[in-house]
Amino acid sequence: MPSTITLEEIIKFLLEAPMFGDLDAEELSRVVHIMQIQRLRPGQYLFREGQRGEAWYVTYEGEVEVTKDAGFGTSPLARLRSPACLGEMAVLDGSPRSATARAVGEVTVLRFPREAFDDLLEDGNLAAFKLVYQMARVLAARQRQTTSALVELIENQSGPLEHELQPIVRRTSVSE
Repeated sequence: MPSTITLEEIIKFLLEAPMFGDLDAEELSRVVHIMQIQRLRPGQYLFREGQRGEAWYVTYEGEVEVTKDAGFGTSPLARLRSPACLGEMAVLDGSPRSATARAVGEVTVLRFPREAFDDLLEDGNLAAFKLVYQMARVLAARQRQTTSALVELIENQSGPLEHELQPIVRRTSVSE
C-alpha cells in the first residue's frame, strides 16, 4: 500500500469508478473537498452493525468483508473490492448500520462524512444528488440479487420454511 496518495490519483480513480462516472470535473472537485482518506489494518473494523452511520465509503485499495450478526453467529454477506460503495444505507435513511464491515487485509477507503454530504445536498449541489441517484441504483441492484436468491431458496424448499419465505419475497418485490 503506497504511503501517500496524490489528489491526481484520487481524481483519476473516481472518474473511472461507476459511482462517480456522471460527475464532471467541477462537481467532482466539490465532492473530493469533503472526502477523507482512511487506512485500515487487517481485521480492523470500518463500522459495526448497530452503530450510527457517520459516513459512506468507497474502497480504494484492498478488500472489505461485510457480515451480519445472526442468532447462531456471524454470517458473511459479501466481500467488496475497489471501487465498491458501502455504508450508504445508514447514511441515506438515518438507521443504525445493518451490517459490519471489516478489513480483510490492508485497506484504503475514501470516506464521505454524512454531515458534510448532507450539507452538499442542502445546498442543492448537483454532484450530491447525482451520487444519491447512483446509491439508489446500487441498492436496487442489491435488492434484485436478494430477491432472486430468496426465490431460488424457496424453489428448492418445501414445507414450513417455504411458507415463511414467500411473504418476504412478496414484500421485497413490491418496488419492482
